[in-house]
Amino acid sequence: MNTFFEATPWGLLQDLLNVGTDRFDRVWKNLECRAAGRFPPVNVFTDENAAFVEVLLPGKTAKDVDLTIENATVTVSDNPAEPEKEGAAKAEPAWKRSIELPFRIDSGTASAEFRDGILRIRLPRKVEVAAHKIEIK
Repeated sequence: MNTFFEATPWGLLQDLLNVGTDRFDRVWKNLECRAAGRFPPVNVFTDENAAFVEVLLPGKTAKDVDLTIENATVTVSDNPAEPEKEGAAKAEPAWKRSIELPFRIDSGTASAEFRDGILRIRLPRKVEVAAHKIEIK
């Protein structure tokens, strides 16, 4: 299910009323992060060839951000600093934003650039090879 593109006010209200579900917990965690200013604003644009994602991260650098692409999902998160003590576990990201697109992403040709506090990501569509019928002799 593509939650990003199917979001409606009524669906959000239904999620808020379904206390104890995973979606309810995600909705409240997202709202809580936004209220605390830990959740960066994101713009998503699509055309017939690709999706374009802009993440507003004023005061950050490319080293402060982690970017992962898997199938049809792009995830942008805070890249926490390495622990000072040797052997200590790395801290969890302060924020994490996953966006599910309505198509698979060609991760080999995807690109990202960070300039003036804005992370711009280009996510080309993966060309799906149609089934090919082979004649049996």
